[in-house]
Amino acid sequence: MVKFSKQFEGQLVPEWKHAFVDYCLLKKDLKRMQHALLGQHEHRKSLTSTQASQSSLSQWLLHKLPNLFGSNAPKDHGVIQVHRKLTGSASRGGDVYETELLEQFADDTDAAREFFARLDAQLNKVNQFYKGKEEEFLQRGQSLRKQMDILADLKAAREDPSVSCSTTSGSEDESTRYVMTSATDTDQNELETILNKDPGGTAEEDQPATTPQDLEGSGTFLRPAPEPKNLGRLASSCQRKSLKINIPLTTPSRTISALTDILWDDLVSQNSKKCNPDGSVGKQSINKTKLRHAEKMIKGAFVELYKGLGYLATYRNLNMMAFVKILKKFEKVSGKQVLSVYLKVVETSYFNSSDEALKLMDEVEDIFVRNFAGDNRRKAMKYLKPAQRKESHTVTFFTGLMTGCFAALFMGYCVMAHTAGMYTAAPRRRAGSGDSVYMETVYPVLSMFGLLFLHLLLYGCNMVAWRMCRVNYGFIFESSPTGGELRPRDVFLVCAASMAAVAAVVFAHLALVLRGYHASPHVQAIPGILLLVFLLLLFCPFNFVYRSSRFQFLRILRNIVLSPLYKVVMVDFFMADQLCSQVPMLRSLEYVACYYISGSYRTQEYGYCINTKHIRDLAYAVSFLPYYWRAMQCARRWFDEGDTNHLVNLGKYVSAMLAAGAKVAYEKDKSLASLSLLVAVSSTATVYQLYWDFVKDWGLLQANSKNPWLRNELILKRKSIYYLSMGLNLVLRLAWLQAVIHPNFGSLDSRVTSFFLAALEVIRRGHWNFYRLENEHLNNAGKFRAVKTVPLPFHEVNED
Repeated sequence: MVKFSKQFEGQLVPEWKHAFVDYCLLKKDLKRMQHALLGQHEHRKSLTSTQASQSSLSQWLLHKLPNLFGSNAPKDHGVIQVHRKLTGSASRGGDVYETELLEQFADDTDAAREFFARLDAQLNKVNQFYKGKEEEFLQRGQSLRKQMDILADLKAAREDPSVSCSTTSGSEDESTRYVMTSATDTDQNELETILNKDPGGTAEEDQPATTPQDLEGSGTFLRPAPEPKNLGRLASSCQRKSLKINIPLTTPSRTISALTDILWDDLVSQNSKKCNPDGSVGKQSINKTKLRHAEKMIKGAFVELYKGLGYLATYRNLNMMAFVKILKKFEKVSGKQVLSVYLKVVETSYFNSSDEALKLMDEVEDIFVRNFAGDNRRKAMKYLKPAQRKESHTVTFFTGLMTGCFAALFMGYCVMAHTAGMYTAAPRRRAGSGDSVYMETVYPVLSMFGLLFLHLLLYGCNMVAWRMCRVNYGFIFESSPTGGELRPRDVFLVCAASMAAVAAVVFAHLALVLRGYHASPHVQAIPGILLLVFLLLLFCPFNFVYRSSRFQFLRILRNIVLSPLYKVVMVDFFMADQLCSQVPMLRSLEYVACYYISGSYRTQEYGYCINTKHIRDLAYAVSFLPYYWRAMQCARRWFDEGDTNHLVNLGKYVSAMLAAGAKVAYEKDKSLASLSLLVAVSSTATVYQLYWDFVKDWGLLQANSKNPWLRNELILKRKSIYYLSMGLNLVLRLAWLQAVIHPNFGSLDSRVTSFFLAALEVIRRGHWNFYRLENEHLNNAGKFRAVKTVPLPFHEVNED
């Protein structure tokens, strides 16, 4: 059975970790109290006088008799008294609780007083946090009600131009009719922002404040239309107040659409400056695309609000269970019956007795069912409360089956390749056997798939390690529980099945080559067909083979390639970091694409994709691309958040690009000057990267930490593992020295040596991943949010 402390740590919300009851600290207080009681008991036993023995016996009876006769014994009632003190706040959430120990506590009074002081502090902390979060969610709920009213009026006005658009004010029971005009009527040169972005890549919901570095999409205004009796004051009425539709420019398509709208508004500005005399809104004034975007934003805001209310309910239940468990442990240690007294106070405290959040949760469900699910409650709950996918033992079975198939095929391939001398140095290959052609065509494919699936295997191992250490990686990556998140067994199945397929194809291909068919274009096309099948499967639109995960992966790649046009979130820059360790895989992919697109596989002129200048330059550019993408992501995050640390991180990737360029220069011209430049630039980049790995990404090397040169909070119990991990990361970071030393591994082909060195970099990245997520989970290094605040589309603007 899992201990409650482990269950408690596994279910708490990482961002709110410090607001939960500190159950471990309270357990430590109880252990100190238990040691104090044991010491007192030993002291009583050491007394030799009869009077001391009689006193000890009577005191023991006072402590133990209540337990013998049950918890209803009258002497144990009233051992504590909890006082509620009113603070300056009139609401119950501002109350402060303080426990008084009565005369029933004897020798253990000091330890018990310390424990209850800590317990009172935890109760007050929970009440204060719960009240603050509840008020925040209630404000969001009120804002969303107004947004829904405006959206409903706009839809009605678009369907029927004779119906005026009205919204209800939050403080007054009045309706204001709006007509829509262009954003360029007020200021066609100013693009304000609606996104006050947080560092985790989310936006503040109810803050229409602007910052110079942010942009804003559409610029559509809704102006209050004048009453018919005030037609003479039409112009002044149209300019006092307006309601603006703000669509954030989070994607390139929205940016282009916003710029197009501005240009169009410039062309028709003369017609759009006039308000309709009857206060109506014409169909042409309400943009259908903007309404669809606004509806999507409001829908996402409701989903996030409901998710936040669910987290708040979990916060409430877990803390209630923690109080019950710790009070039971106190009774077991001290022998005092305090559960019924203190628990009654906890049950009537604000965090457990307030039902405002529960009412709002029910209201959100009803609104979502009516407006976004067509009165279909089951459909609505798929969005609001998605069900977790169930684990299947079939996945485990096929994982084992595919692993066995891969092992058998790979061993057979190794034996066949060793017999033919395929992977030995070039002088030892048989002349005229087609070995050189085989190595030039098959080796890049094997290298590409080998590095890719090694990385995938390590990611599955990372997921297992994160689960064992209760790192909430799914929450950090914002994975969808309905299928967007691959589980460890799914990752292992994909990896095993893919590698088994690759091993089967290359085994068959090698068998055909050894039979003398190496000159056949059809045989040489087999590795290319294998790559094409994998690409078609990746882009396949049909719902099989983890479609949601495949599409999520493609969306992440799109965001990376189009950096800095897309807003950067945690999963985007985490994946971009993985690509920085897969430069050899990308170069192999570029070579294979060149080999088959250029038709070299027909003529077996594999030197075309190696010696041609423009293709060789393209290969060098591919080496720089991952670092460039990551640098652009850092630039976008600095642009959005204004944190200079992102500029410093950008410098790290620039230094990596300079080191790669120095390596290319040394490969072309192996002079002393090139070697000196390579050593100097690569050494600087390595020191830069190591500092960022240890201090920023892992959060280690803190001088004032209670764990010497580590950090205050650690997941792994053995501190030595962290020191060994830093040493291992240092050694693997120095893999670039192989370009200087040129190690010789006997008769192995140089490309095989390069593959093993590339595999070491992939292993380093898998090792780095664990500590990166551990630091994110413990310290919220990326400042991710438990509940994303979705920007709302409608904002009132005063134009006096």
